[in-house]
Order: sequence, then C-alpha cells, then structure tokens
Amino acid sequence: MKPAYALAATLILLPLPALGQAYQCAPPHNLRPVRPVTPDGPVRRAAVAGYTLAASWSPEYCKTSGDTRAMQCAGTNGRFGFVLHGLWPEAAAGSSPQWCASAGVPAPQVLRDHLCMTPSPGLLAHEWARHGTCMAATPQQYFKVSAILWRSVHWPDADRLSRKKDLTAGDLRSEFLAANPGWPRAAVGLETSRTGWLREMHLCYRKDFRPGPCRAGQYGPADATLLRIWRGL
Repeated sequence: MKPAYALAATLILLPLPALGQAYQCAPPHNLRPVRPVTPDGPVRRAAVAGYTLAASWSPEYCKTSGDTRAMQCAGTNGRFGFVLHGLWPEAAAGSSPQWCASAGVPAPQVLRDHLCMTPSPGLLAHEWARHGTCMAATPQQYFKVSAILWRSVHWPDADRLSRKKDLTAGDLRSEFLAANPGWPRAAVGLETSRTGWLREMHLCYRKDFRPGPCRAGQYGPADATLLRIWRGL
C-alpha cells in the first residue's frame, strides 16, 4: 500500500489546511548530525488497519523535560503549541506494527523540511524508523503523508482554553470538533499525565485515512474528567 496515493482520493473530504501551531518558525540552516536510530523494542509486522496522528502539547514537554536546548523549547527558532509527535500505523487488534525494516537516517534536507511540524531532527528520524517503515517505502513518502494530515487539521487554541475555569477533557474535545466539522467525537483521543496535565491529542483514522473511532485504550480520559493545560507560550 502507498499511503500518499491513498490520501489523494480523500483529501477533499478533510478540513481546509491550517498551519498547525508553529509561531514564527525558522528552522536552522545547519543541523547537527543525527545518530542512527537503534530499535528499542521488538520487530512487529502486521497488516495496517488504521492510523493515529499524535500531537504533543509542546509547553508541557518543555516543562517536564527541562530540555532548554531543544528547538521547541529554546525560543530561538520560534514558539510551538501542538507539534506532531508522529503518524503511527495501527493493527486491527493487538500491538501496533513497529520497526518493520532497517532504516537509515533521513537526509538533512528531508529533516529540515519538516522541523516546523516536528521540531526535533532526532524525533523525526525515530518516527521514520519505528513507524514509517511499516507504512511507507521512503522517509520522504512517510513525512509527506504525515504533513498532509497535519496541515489538514485545525488545532484548538489550547493556550486560551487553559484559562477556562473547571476545564474538562470534554471541553478540549468540543473545541477541536467545533474547528473540524464532521469529525466524530470518538476519534479524538487525549493523553494526560497522572496529575491531569495535557500531554498529547491522538487523532484516530481508519485505513482509508478518514476519521474513525479510537481503538481500545486510545481515547483517554472521559469527557467529564478535569483537565489542566500548561500555558508557557
């Protein structure tokens, strides 16, 4: 299967393009060499039955990681709200496919082209090796599909929403659905910390790249659950 071609037939049904949440992003011209990615888990090959588009809330990452030198945290290359963690293929049941083929580090220009979407060359290389090799023949194809999906979504203003009194997980989902008509509520998953801070949004797709219900364990906290969002922008 070639996802880039499969997407072409469905793009007109997706929301109008948006730029995500990279504010004044200016990728560095020269990237430090990225180390080859070493698999940190078993090889799992399985038929792809759907996809997850995982978007991290960058202020929360910067707060908890303390990595002030990271592009998304340093402030020298722009400010970031939601950033793409990765596009993950999912199996119909059981564990997701991963590490499906040996993978070299993508060319520096390929990495640089997508740094305003995923502001970490190392993470881009990791996502290609772990997830991309299970759904695409080349890193260019994998990142092209990821970028098409990423830019087709209108991301909610989580920084503004963080100021809402008694904020709930359902409030964030409702904000997303208002900006993206046609999305089913069951396709909008959230990941939070043990203390209720937003970490990621997980958008769930069927095999044909249309939004579909998240699989077991992906939906995250129920709508009534109190939610906290770190501002930091």
